[in-house]
Amino acid sequence: MHGVRTGLHVCRGNWSRQEDVLLTGDYTPLLPAFRNMHVDQFVLEYATPRAGELRVVGEALGGRELGLGCVNPRTDDAEDPATIVARAGEALQYFRPEAIFLNPDCGFGCFANRCVNEESHAVAKLHSMVAAARVLRERFA
Repeated sequence: MHGVRTGLHVCRGNWSRQEDVLLTGDYTPLLPAFRNMHVDQFVLEYATPRAGELRVVGEALGGRELGLGCVNPRTDDAEDPATIVARAGEALQYFRPEAIFLNPDCGFGCFANRCVNEESHAVAKLHSMVAAARVLRERFA
C-alpha cells in the first residue's frame, strides 16, 4: 500500500521497576539485523543509560526514522522537558528532525493486571514529552 510506514519496536524489559535487573548494553549486536530489515522506523529505548550511546544506532541507521525513547515508564518522576529536548539534540546529530519521534521506553503496558506505573505518573510523563515536542517543533519550524 502506498503511504504505509513500517516500524520495529525493541523493548529491553518492562517486567521490573529495578533498572539493575533489566537488559543492558548498546544495540551493537542487533545492528546487522536492523540493517537488513525493510522497516522505516526503529523505536528504541534511550531514556536510561542502559541502552548505551545513541551514536551506535545513529551512525548505522541515520538514514531511517527513530522513535526515540525519552521517558522511563518505570520511574515515578516525570522527566524535565529540557532533558528530553537535550536527548533529541543528540539524535539530531544523526537523524533529520522530521525523522525523530518522541516515545516512552517500551510504553506503559501492563502485565497480568500489574501496571508498570500509575496512570497519573504516565500522564505527567506524556505531558513532558508533549512540552519537549513543542520546543523542538518551534526550533525546527
